[in-house]
Amino acid sequence: QVQLVESGGGLVQAGGSLRLSCAASGPTSSIYVMGWFRQAPGKEREFVAAMNWSGGARYSDSVKGRFTISRENARNTVFLRMNSLKPEDTAVYFCALDRSIATILTTSGEYDYWGQGTQVTVSS
Repeated sequence: QVQLVESGGGLVQAGGSLRLSCAASGPTSSIYVMGWFRQAPGKEREFVAAMNWSGGARYSDSVKGRFTISRENARNTVFLRMNSLKPEDTAVYFCALDRSIATILTTSGEYDYWGQGTQVTVSS
């Protein structure tokens, strides 16, 4: 069973930065997509960013230009650098893994494994 463990959430003022990390353990292979979703209170879980094994990335329009996703395949770890944070970025951020080879999907139902979530709060 694949396990995903996130870290790096917290409280930050608007305009600040945070970096989230997610480490995958268990029977993983090097070929998969890892990404981030978020869910604010009363809202549906939404796609934030994801990266495939070869470094291809996809971002939601709401974070493009502010967030950067990266990964270290050797450590089965994905990172999300979040700059210029806004109060509307406040949410629980979830790491997710899809066993797809290369296609980056934005629908949560397509992802096979999930982390427990980490809270990001941006104050105005």
